[in-house]
Amino acid sequence: MVKLDIISDPICPWCYIGKTNLDRALEKIGDHPFEIEWHPFQLNPEMPAGGMDRTEYLEHKFGGRDGALKAYAPVVEAAEAAGLNIDFAAIQRTPSTLDAHRLIHWAGLEQRQTPVVSALFRAYFQEGRDIGDVDVLADIADSAGMDAAVVRQLLQGDADRDDIRGRDAWAREHGVTGVPTFVVGQRHAVPGAQPPELWVQVITELMEQDAASS
Repeated sequence: MVKLDIISDPICPWCYIGKTNLDRALEKIGDHPFEIEWHPFQLNPEMPAGGMDRTEYLEHKFGGRDGALKAYAPVVEAAEAAGLNIDFAAIQRTPSTLDAHRLIHWAGLEQRQTPVVSALFRAYFQEGRDIGDVDVLADIADSAGMDAAVVRQLLQGDADRDDIRGRDAWAREHGVTGVPTFVVGQRHAVPGAQPPELWVQVITELMEQDAASS
């Protein structure tokens, strides 16, 4: 197996697009060689714990609706090309993703990371749910087969907060300035939402190398 480390944030639309493109490639290949692990990166590390109103956030980051529309135009185009229907109008709050990353970390301990990540993307970008809310996160955990009561209790405490912040800082210190960033075999960084065709090529080359060395 080849380790595929994915550094991302569940409120990053390019991360959702990148994951969808990767999924398409993995479906096409079938028996792929990747062992996938998700790692934290917060687009807004200084976001208040309760998040903020979406309109206020867009005004602050992009200078208002027109600036946001211009910034998100390529996102909408790429999402449509990936077959995703992102409902930006449904998003009422921009959350802090610290707790979402804590959930992703705990899901990894139960080998449920990718289903949880998928559910977080879907909840935020398609259902307009506040993925900074404890009840929403507990519901997502439950949908992935985790114990919602345990997750809710953990989220109400400070478990692994410092660990997530530390791993986020580590990524930045090692040159990660944007997400998604994919690290193949702990050696090769592949930044951005790459098309399925590139992933098919990468996977095919890895499988050929493995066959040649066996």
